[in-house]
Amino acid sequence: MSAAPLSLDDKYTRESGRVFLNGTQALVRLAMIQRSRDLAAGLSTAGFISGYRGSPLGGFDQALWKARKHLEAHHVFFTPGVNEELAATAVWGTQQVGLFPGAKYDGIFAMWYGKGPGVDRCGDVFKHANAAGTAKHGGVLLIAGDDHACKSSTLPHQSEHAFDAAMIPVLYPTGVQEIIELGLHGFAMSRFSGCYVAFKTISETVDSSASIVIDPESPRIVIPEGFPVPPAGMNIRWPDAPLEQELRLQHDKIYAALAYCRANALNRIAIDSPNPRLGIIASGKSYLDVLQALEDLGIDGRHAAEIGIRLFKVAMPWPLEPNGIREFAQGLDEILVVEEKRQLIEYQMKEQLYNWRDDVRPRVIGKYDEHGEWEEHRAEWLLPAAGELTPAMIARVIAARIGKFYTSKIVEARLKFLEAKEAALARPRARPARIPFFCSGCPHNTSTRVPEGSKALAGIGCHYMATWIRPGETMTFTQMGGEGVPWVGIQHFTGTRHVFANLGDGTYFHSGLLAIRAAVSANANMTYKILFNDAVAMTGGQPVDGPLTVPVVTRQVAAEGVKRIVIVSDDPAKYDGRADLAPGTTIHPRDELDAVQRMLREVPGVRPARRRSAGAASAAPTRTRPCASSSTTASARAAATAARSPTACPSCPSRPSTAASAPSTRAPATRTCPA
Repeated sequence: MSAAPLSLDDKYTRESGRVFLNGTQALVRLAMIQRSRDLAAGLSTAGFISGYRGSPLGGFDQALWKARKHLEAHHVFFTPGVNEELAATAVWGTQQVGLFPGAKYDGIFAMWYGKGPGVDRCGDVFKHANAAGTAKHGGVLLIAGDDHACKSSTLPHQSEHAFDAAMIPVLYPTGVQEIIELGLHGFAMSRFSGCYVAFKTISETVDSSASIVIDPESPRIVIPEGFPVPPAGMNIRWPDAPLEQELRLQHDKIYAALAYCRANALNRIAIDSPNPRLGIIASGKSYLDVLQALEDLGIDGRHAAEIGIRLFKVAMPWPLEPNGIREFAQGLDEILVVEEKRQLIEYQMKEQLYNWRDDVRPRVIGKYDEHGEWEEHRAEWLLPAAGELTPAMIARVIAARIGKFYTSKIVEARLKFLEAKEAALARPRARPARIPFFCSGCPHNTSTRVPEGSKALAGIGCHYMATWIRPGETMTFTQMGGEGVPWVGIQHFTGTRHVFANLGDGTYFHSGLLAIRAAVSANANMTYKILFNDAVAMTGGQPVDGPLTVPVVTRQVAAEGVKRIVIVSDDPAKYDGRADLAPGTTIHPRDELDAVQRMLREVPGVRPARRRSAGAASAAPTRTRPCASSSTTASARAAATAARSPTACPSCPSRPSTAASAPSTRAPATRTCPA
């Protein structure tokens, strides 16, 4: 019997059995599986994906483009976001489809993606959207890419606390298989509870590959029985007052998510003992690190049971489901919480166990030992919140806690081996400095230089490396979209008259134009160097997410009030005689860059120098994609609220020119005009 033919498309087309794919591709396949499961359940749904690239999700959009034909066959639509916040707003819109007449589907399931700083940027829209809720047959996953070790970021970050603040449940998969399984649970939880559901990913998850099982019937979704659903349900509706949204979220929706977690056993005991004494609880990567630490100590399942170890695996670290925690904690002397970065599970566990009787409540340790955290002369960290945790660090802590009640020659020998290995690795070594540098031929090699005596400000993009290469010349940086704006706060208090600010074209389109607007508004004396290379080279050479050309940028910045506009190009003849450039724009060859900058730093006010060339690191890609055309009509008027509702002030331009809509039956409210 011959084997079935293999294809690279199997990861997207095989309906059951084993497929080989990486974590990013698993996120793509997740949307297809959700559509297939909905069809099998008699629902006609569609999918929508939007977000903004950034490691460890820097290649997600490329994977979606490559899988376009498969996604279209499953009615999954991908629209890259101009930035994270606007992408999240578009995702919010998918849950509103059923509120408008003419809906073509029973519901839209949606995925937002972005790295940790993008989560921070979306705080406002996430809170509003989660308060409004999801559609009954919709559901939303917020895919957050976290960089705990700051390998490709300006700051290390973890997103769970931001989602906690927005009351958004968090799921944390441990591997590629769980991306599919927990992702499907996430959509189901989102539909049942009305909550948006966060989905934490890290490079160890999405950058890894695995052979996984595709099973159309797995996981089996269990809808909680007996949960007191309010008469009007927990999903999105209109109209919907803010205080009603708050009550529904805090009184019903978040507890519905906990009930779903409990009914589907998302958190579970993975290793148990007939006489448990030490409990270990972990989630995501930390759970895998604990397993590795136990293996490094020579502790298998049988040995763990003999020692008295109970291990609890958490798939939903926030909110922490209390019934499972109580079952796990029963009979334990001590619980070790292993989590990377700041405490999330540890604080929740301490709160849940606080009111237990002293004679049955176990000690809870994690970042610090039993002497506590908030002492002036606190002890050293047990498991540091800064940096990354390693299996060796965790193994030492586990061995120390076991040593208080159990002696094992195997564990002692393994621990000595680990300590010797760590000591060898810690020995000083002569390491030549290898500072990251621009690729050969990249225009940033010259375009980030400034004349002698001048300083430059950096931002997000490949040009950030100028702060490492020439730290005395390019100083400090900002978050994405804030490029140059620190000078607004510096300029009044320094003798330095002028600075340059580097701004990539991708960041300009994302949000950087607002930074230029702010600088013009503040009458800042500075020059923006807009580094135009047609691609977002730092994350894989993707195109800028919309139409952007050099002439368009000149007209945009001129409309913002920029006083002097200059184009510096490898091919200046390309722009000679162009009628679509902003009036007064001058064009110069690349070898005049230094002279142009010297001239611009003497011109008062804000002015951009446009540096135009394709990056060598990733040449501008040629991609044929459908053009999503749209028309926007601005109006000076907006519809007024119904009778017995707040109305516009008599002189407000938002007063209606037509009759008011039908009277509302809702109680009157006292609110001020948001303008």
